[in-house]
Amino acid sequence: MFTDRKDAALQLAKALEKYKNKNAVVLGIPRGGAETAFYVALHLNAELSLLVSRKLGHPANPEYAFGAIAEDGSVYLSPSAKQELSEETINTVVDEQKKEIERRITILRKGKPLPELKGRTVILVDDGIATGATIFAAIEMCKNRNAGKIIVAAPVSGYEMEEKLAGKADEVVILEKPEDYYAVSQAYMSFYNLSDEDALKYMQRWEKEKGIESLKR
Repeated sequence: MFTDRKDAALQLAKALEKYKNKNAVVLGIPRGGAETAFYVALHLNAELSLLVSRKLGHPANPEYAFGAIAEDGSVYLSPSAKQELSEETINTVVDEQKKEIERRITILRKGKPLPELKGRTVILVDDGIATGATIFAAIEMCKNRNAGKIIVAAPVSGYEMEEKLAGKADEVVILEKPEDYYAVSQAYMSFYNLSDEDALKYMQRWEKEKGIESLKR
């Protein structure tokens, strides 16, 4: 069990040590992944940004994800999505999340584009993986951007999810895989949902850290 996101992120960073000083790009999945990615990128001396990927919530139960959409429009749908929902319903939910994605890019990245991914090692980081939908959509986006290598890294996930991710990414790094896994929060002693403001603070801290580093050169 991890004390908090920082503790988990530092342990995750050590597990990714071979990518230190390799010009990797660490992409956090906000909001929870913003803090985790911050510490991972700092430890690896990598480039940091936030890739906005949103789950597509079932109309009858928004907490249940039938898929996800990444900021470039890459969509992942669960195998049962098209059987359970009409194309019209799916498109309605997709359009709603496109608006939320635009809002988050404006707030969290000040509207700036993602770093160049072509040919580079990309490490997708979240504070934990449950349904995997947002990560699957993010992987598709990285493939569309011709990333050289795609690594999925998170402190906690389930065994089955790790296997599914391994079939889509080049490498998967998961620290804890509880047998009775039901929620990301169960792996943390202290866990709370991050707000836009919380996520933004980590990006601002990153800019400050890089600014101080450049002054030392």
